[in-house]
Amino acid sequence: MRIAITGANGQLGRALCATLAPDHNIVPLGHDVLELGSPDAVQQIVATNADLVIHPAAYTNVDGCARDPEYAYRINGLGAQYVALACQQLDAPLVAISTNEVFPGDASQPYIEYDQARPINAYGWSKWAGEQAVREVLRRFYIVRVAWLFGGERNFVRTILRLGDNPPEGGLRMVADEIGSPTYASDVAEGVARLIEQPMYGTYHFVNSGVCSRYSFAREILCQSGYEDTPLTPIRLVDYRRDSTPPPYTPLANHAGAALGITFRPWEEALAAYLATL
Repeated sequence: MRIAITGANGQLGRALCATLAPDHNIVPLGHDVLELGSPDAVQQIVATNADLVIHPAAYTNVDGCARDPEYAYRINGLGAQYVALACQQLDAPLVAISTNEVFPGDASQPYIEYDQARPINAYGWSKWAGEQAVREVLRRFYIVRVAWLFGGERNFVRTILRLGDNPPEGGLRMVADEIGSPTYASDVAEGVARLIEQPMYGTYHFVNSGVCSRYSFAREILCQSGYEDTPLTPIRLVDYRRDSTPPPYTPLANHAGAALGITFRPWEEALAAYLATL
């Protein structure tokens, strides 16, 4: 199958290319060749003559989205519409990658695939707009939501490793009341590879199993990488000033994928596998 992958140089894009390349003809579309925020993206994707399009490309700087919500909407909302319109012309299915931040974070248990989305920040709103565009334009699509992604050069794990190697005076401070689902990009790519082999279209939550806080995630990273003696202090979300307002509780439950036999290992095991590659 000929598969076009947007954001091919990002952490999930790279993982998808590596996972799918042995069995498919991959057309990588990096930021240097795809104008995602422009209507020109439609014909750029159509020109690939792809049988399937996977769309992980996005503006994922959450605080940047808060500072410039119009830009976030143009890239994440309208950009997804352009990709969907290209798939419409190609008569090709689309795998659109979305996020846990479409949810408000006021739940008491992990969100399931068809819980009501109600984003509370600009990033979440822009990604929700992208989901809506895909649903409006296409009938053959997979929306795959991920969360707290790691696996490339720039992510939470890399940041903690850098701080563990050179801790600030007084040690590290991490939020203990922001709860989510850490997820390894390579595991998501493996899940997507299995998903596209069957026309079971719809919405999916592809995250590693288990739930933790940012503080617990950081503690596990430090322990697994030999920095267990690094001072780490828990703080509250309200005490961590930033431009965006992150939803406090957004673990995702994988019911739809599990029904197809697509399940994910615990996040601690996925973290160990990622650290072993560094």
